[in-house]
Amino acid sequence: MALLEGLLWLTLNVYHEARSEPEIAQIAVALVTLNRANEMHLQVKEVVRQPHQFSWTLKKESYLPDDPKAFFRCMQSVYLALQTQDFTQGATHYHLDSVEPYWITQYTFLDQYGSHKFYK
Repeated sequence: MALLEGLLWLTLNVYHEARSEPEIAQIAVALVTLNRANEMHLQVKEVVRQPHQFSWTLKKESYLPDDPKAFFRCMQSVYLALQTQDFTQGATHYHLDSVEPYWITQYTFLDQYGSHKFYK
């Protein structure tokens, strides 16, 4: 059950954070989530639901996806992320390129995929 729950939360995170992004950016978001889980020795659900880590968890009244086609595309990206080498170089954070969060000075910029910038 924990495996299925982890896959669901990983897919929900990709869906809410990057559903309109190209596949490579969706995979990168999944890899960041997995990198955080590994680094913190936490389950994916715990990482995603940590306060103030992923903006969608603060804004949503419901976590349920409202676009099934996009959700299944995100699920496919999660599947690919689980099979690929971590091309994000161990990134643990990201943000949209249209914002500049306070925390970026504490991390090293690694790359950009789609409209997200990735850091470690």
